[in-house]
Parts: sequence; C-alpha cells; structure tokens
Amino acid sequence: MEGRNRVGVVVAMDGPSGSGKSSTARAVASRLGLRYLDTGAMYRAMTWWMLEHAVDVEDPAAVAAHADQPLIISGTDAAAPTITVDGTDVAGPIRGPEVTAAVSAVSAVPEIRERLLVEQHDIIGSGDIVVEGRDIGTVVAPDAAVKVFLTADPQARAVRRAAEQSGSDVEATQRDLVRRDRFDSGRATSPLAMAADARHIDTTPYTLEEVVSQVVALVHQATQRIGAARFDS
Repeated sequence: MEGRNRVGVVVAMDGPSGSGKSSTARAVASRLGLRYLDTGAMYRAMTWWMLEHAVDVEDPAAVAAHADQPLIISGTDAAAPTITVDGTDVAGPIRGPEVTAAVSAVSAVPEIRERLLVEQHDIIGSGDIVVEGRDIGTVVAPDAAVKVFLTADPQARAVRRAAEQSGSDVEATQRDLVRRDRFDSGRATSPLAMAADARHIDTTPYTLEEVVSQVVALVHQATQRIGAARFDS
C-alpha cells in the first residue's frame, strides 16, 4: 500500500446516497493505508436499535430519550469494516429497507448527532483516516486536510443504489433518493452541505478507479503541502 508515512491526514468525503461515496472512500483508504469510517453506518445502527426497541422514530423526543443507550462499535479496517450494536453484528440488517426508510428521521434528532459526533471525534483521533458521511467537511472534521464532495446524476445514483439492493426498482429508488436529499439538506442540525473549501467531483462520467485516482492525487498534494509547512517551521 502507498502512504504509510502520512501521519495525521484526515480525508473528509461527503455527498448524497448513490454518489459513489462509500466505494471511493474505502478504495482510497485501502490504497493509502489509512483507516476508514462510515458515519452513515453509525446512524443506521442507531436507527436499527430504535426500531428493534419499538421506539417511535417519528417522535424526536422519544428518539432523544434513548440516544445514549445503544453501544455502537465501528471497525475502521477499510478491507472489512464492521459495526456492532450491543455486541450484535448489524452490518447486514442496517442496510434493509426498514432502516433506510427511518434513518433520515433518526439522524435529524440533535441528541443523536451530538452523541455520535463525540464518538466520531474519538475514532478520528490523530488522523490517518478517510471519513465519509454528509457533514464531515462542515461539522465532523472541518479542519481535514482533504475535503471532497461527490455528486452524480440522480438517475445514475438510482441505478447504482438499485444494483446494490438487488431487485430494487430504479424509479422507486430514485424517488427515495430525492426524498432523502431534500430531508437531509433541509434539516436544522448538520445538514447535507458542501464545505466552502471542498473539491466537488461529479462522478457520473467516471469509473470508480478514475474517481479514486482523483482523490488520491488530492491527498498527495495536501500531504506535500503539510510536509513543506512543517519543514519551513
């Protein structure tokens, strides 16, 4: 792997569902020998717990009252990321349709975001990590050396997401993605937004490898600048 000597670098990768965020983030982390954190999985894990415990996910007060109860552990190995809730492996269940339909409502609750933000900061620590989500460059890691915001044509995003969820209808998937975009961009707490200093990449015309190469190049440029600044000081 490349880049084992890149101490402290944080790569913040944001964007809507289906933009290629997860595949790109994991591939970049693997190529550069960095850790990887999927913050969206943390919100999905919290949502799964709420549903399992019959919490009304449409009631923000009810969700907030249980925000500190689940024990969520996120693995950071890009080759095999893991996530458990109270010791149960939920990597599969959190991708189901019930969680997908409820995660936007749960993740909009301020107490949920505050609790998971603390855990995200603990995991990021001194860096050497690629972090993906919707508010990484703006809220979670605003000082990240590299900030990337991925987007893609809505239809392309729907095709990708439907392929991941084998058998899903592309048109229905696209409607759901648009709904989630509207909800996540409009929420009061930590909305989906591109940081002012982020590099925007529209992934529609590119292969995954081409997008990964673009991001890796940005990391190389950033670490060279950091190295020069340390040398000059």
